[in-house]
Formats: sequence, C-alpha cells, structure tokens
Amino acid sequence: MSDLTKLTLKAAVDGLKAKTFSSEEITRAFLTNIEAANPRLNAYVEVTGDKAIAMARASDARIASGTAGALEGAPLGIKDLFCTEGVQTTAGSNMLRGFVPPYESTVTANLWRDGAVMLGKLNMDEFAMGSSNETSAFGPVVNPWKSSGSNADLTPGGSSGGSASAVAADLCLAATASDTGGSIRQPAAFTGTVGIKPTYGRASRFGMVAFASSLDQAGPIAKNVEDAALLLQSMCSFDVKDSTSLDIPTPDWTQSVGQSVRGLRIGVPAEYVVDGMPAEIQALWDQGIAWLKDAGCEIVPISLPHTKYALPTYYIVAPAEASSNLARYDGMRFGHRATGTTSLTDLYESSRAEGFGAEVKRRLIIGAYVLSAGFYDAYYVKALKVRRRIAEDFDAVWDQVDAIVTPSTPSAAFALGDKQVDPLQMYLNDIFTVTANLAGLPGISVPAGLDSNGLPLGLQVIGKALDEATVFQVGAALEQAAGFTTKAERWW
Repeated sequence: MSDLTKLTLKAAVDGLKAKTFSSEEITRAFLTNIEAANPRLNAYVEVTGDKAIAMARASDARIASGTAGALEGAPLGIKDLFCTEGVQTTAGSNMLRGFVPPYESTVTANLWRDGAVMLGKLNMDEFAMGSSNETSAFGPVVNPWKSSGSNADLTPGGSSGGSASAVAADLCLAATASDTGGSIRQPAAFTGTVGIKPTYGRASRFGMVAFASSLDQAGPIAKNVEDAALLLQSMCSFDVKDSTSLDIPTPDWTQSVGQSVRGLRIGVPAEYVVDGMPAEIQALWDQGIAWLKDAGCEIVPISLPHTKYALPTYYIVAPAEASSNLARYDGMRFGHRATGTTSLTDLYESSRAEGFGAEVKRRLIIGAYVLSAGFYDAYYVKALKVRRRIAEDFDAVWDQVDAIVTPSTPSAAFALGDKQVDPLQMYLNDIFTVTANLAGLPGISVPAGLDSNGLPLGLQVIGKALDEATVFQVGAALEQAAGFTTKAERWW
C-alpha cells in the first residue's frame, strides 16, 4: 500500500501544492488500492479510472501554472446519491440502474471547481434508506474493521456505508455523503472516521437523489476533524436551484479546529440515557464529558423532553416524504420500466415491484399509509407537531449551553445480517442522531475509543443552527483528547 494513500486530505493538498508529489501519482496510488480492496469491501459501485487520471493531469497543470484551487488534485470518492454528469448515478437501486445524468449536482460541481479528482461512485443503501448498507442493489458494503472476537463481516453503517468504508480503508482521501437521520454520523462512528451533517440548507440538495427533502443534507466523511472542515467548506454554497438553500457566506471552518474550548458550556441531555444502552457506550460518554471538563468546559445537565418521540416521529415524516418523492418512478418518465405488461396499471405495479428493494417498498407503504385520507391527521400532522416540539426543546437550551455532547450510536458495528430480520432493531441505530435532522441542526461524530472487541466508538457533538464553527471546535478538542489513531488492519 502506498504511503500517499495514508495521508490526510489537508496533508495531501499541502503536498500537492508544494509539488512534493503529483496528483497523477496519488490518484494512481488510490486506484491501485481500490483494485486490490474493492472486490472484498464493495465500497465502490463504479470506478472512474480514466476520468480520474484525466482530472489529475488537469490539476497538475493548474498547480504548475499557479492557479490551484482549494482541493486541487485531491482524489475523492462520491456517494452514488450525487448526480455526476456523464457517470452513472443509481442511488444504490435497480430503479436507476443505467441512469447517466446530463447534469452535475451542485455539491460535486463545487468540488470540481476547487480542483478535486473523482475516483468513482460509492455504494450506499438503496435511496439512502438503511442503517447497515445491506439494502443496496449492488450488495452490502463490508467494514474494513474486524472484531477481535469473530471473523464475521461487519456493517460499515448506512446509508453512507461505501463512503465510510472507503475512507477507513484508504480508498480515497475523503468522501461525500448524505445524512437524513444519521447516515453520515453512524457510519463514521462504525468505521473510526469523522463525519459531519451541517445545518439544513448549508449544502445544496440540487442533483442529490431525494429521500426525505426536509431532512436530507449533504456532508463529508473524512479521516479527521480538520479534513471534514476543509471538505465541507467546498461542498457548501448558496444555490438558486435549491429553494431550501441558505443565502449566507460559508466560513473558514478550519480556523475553528484547534481553538481552545475553555469557557464553553457543554450540555449533557438526560434523555440520551436509554434503556439497554451498553456500559461501554455510557463509559465512553462519561470519558468524553471528563475530557471536555479537563479542557476547561463547563458541563451543564440539560433536558430535551421530547427526545423519546424522535424515532417514531422520524419514521413517520421520512417515509411520508419518500412516498411523495419516489412516486415519480412509475416506469413511464423516470427509472426502470418493466416489460411484458398488459395494462398501464400493470406497467406501474411491475416497474415499481422490480425496481425497488424490500426496505424501500416497506417505507413507501408506511409513507402512503400515514398520508392517506383516513390517517393523515392522526399520524402525519401529529408527527409534524412533535417535530416542532423537538426543535423547541433545542431552542430552549441554547441560552444555557454552546453545544451538546452525546454518544453517536447505541453500539459498535454489528455483523452483516444480524438485524435484517427485525426492521425495528435496525431503526434503533438512529436513536441518537435523528433529533439533529428533525431540528435541522449541525452534528458531528468523532472517533473516541474502542469497545472490548477492538471496534471503534464515536462521540457526537450537536450545535446551534449555523454554528458549525463551535461543533468543529468541540469535535477537535474531543479528537485531541482521545488521541484516536488506530486504523483497521488490512485483512482483505
């Protein structure tokens, strides 16, 4: 394995600008790693080798001419949720297999503007619906980590499992991802990487295949907090093509990394102590609180009383929006079209039955049910009211605290297949992350320790809307205190 692939994004960008190595060199090193590891990890659904080399050579020319961008020459992986002009985009679904967009998502367009290189498209749960990356039409992604107590293949988390696995296995410097209920932060926690979901509206959703439009938000998965800040800066921008995009400047978040947290007030919500939470998760949370206290933070117990309703609220709102967004895939204008049908109704039914996987169908059925005439008020409208209460809980504590620290997940990575038989057990993986999506708040997961089986565990920092700076500041303090430098051993 080339040492170039072990570099952080920041170190690679600096090395490229100093001409210590070329973009073509580091790009070829990553392509070699992908060729060796991807058959086992299944992180990439498409490798764009020729395109990557061409982009790298163009970057080297710009570096030579002194016109390098902020990410010039840096090889990245792109979650297959982001439309990439001329490159297949499937959202992990047979419904979109073969779809080659004639346009570019705003997030990826921003990255190419800043000189980044695309290595390929990363595997994901189908239409971002999943917490284990087992719902993909291309098969599950495998976590590069192994438990010391078993040789079983582990989930990298979902839906951004391909992004997390690729970053953890040094198959890209960093990766784009998306988060609807925890799909950046949970995979980051499971793979010993850093992932942040910014404030809703920070990053444009134009060109992202939609799941739940009021919850979806793009963000990065990276090797450390500084890399996450650097990549997020390029990803975010105001976009007139997205009606929910915020017309505000994007700060230089890298300046927040390493700043002292002395004097910051850190909230610890009582409601995040849940029944059956493993002792290791509680111990890590306690350790994180102690680290921040030692760094000069004031620890403030807080209450977020509607947290207990967050998961059921999410699993009403998200499927409802999904059933509306995915109604366009009817076999006529968009997506897979069944053959041999005998009527228009048969065409609709057969196309959707063949194109969608089991988890997507489950959520579409739930969504259609809660939006139906007899249950709209009883379920969907009530869920929207509770969502407002959850947001108000956060609003009520921001005069007491500057940020909130919680566990990222209720467990370490579990074996593939372990929770597929019980969807409710799978949904519980989002218990600590969905509140930030429902309230539109920024949240980061930082690796902070290992469980008894040697698997990574993460701590989450939730911040005020538009205050990613403090989130990065506190996240970096936890990262420094934890000193987490462990990598998954290369077994593939």
